[in-house]
Amino acid sequence: MSSASSSVRRIAATVLAAGAIVSAAALPASAADGDRHHQRPRVEISRVQADSPGRDDRSNRSLNNEWVEITNTTRDGINLRGWTLRDREGNRYRFDNVRIGSRATIRIHTGNGRDTRTDLFQDRRDYVWDNGSDTATLRDDRGRTVDTESWGRRR
Repeated sequence: MSSASSSVRRIAATVLAAGAIVSAAALPASAADGDRHHQRPRVEISRVQADSPGRDDRSNRSLNNEWVEITNTTRDGINLRGWTLRDREGNRYRFDNVRIGSRATIRIHTGNGRDTRTDLFQDRRDYVWDNGSDTATLRDDRGRTVDTESWGRRR
């Protein structure tokens, strides 16, 4: 009985060891998948032009040369209804029924204009983005931060 009992213990130990090895091998792969997902959001702030070229004279042309680009990194179109784009001081642009196509980019200008598939306008009469330092934050319709982009040094 002692010989059968030790055989059962050896088999059980072998099965447990094999399970531990399989689990350890699978863990880094799933952790890497999770990291990759957080590193590249589905929709991201791809470029910001906070400092409008030329003089800051508050003309509509100057205001519209201040913009943020948002890119859809997926193969599917995404509706941005209810999403928001904010600066550090709380200025907020709320997206209406805007659909961003697969791997497409839209530009959100500060001034007045007619919205198209590629350009949206906040219809503001003053600059939003601080030239020296600011943070653009994109949030989904549930208020979760999707992406942020910061520049300069915070005072």
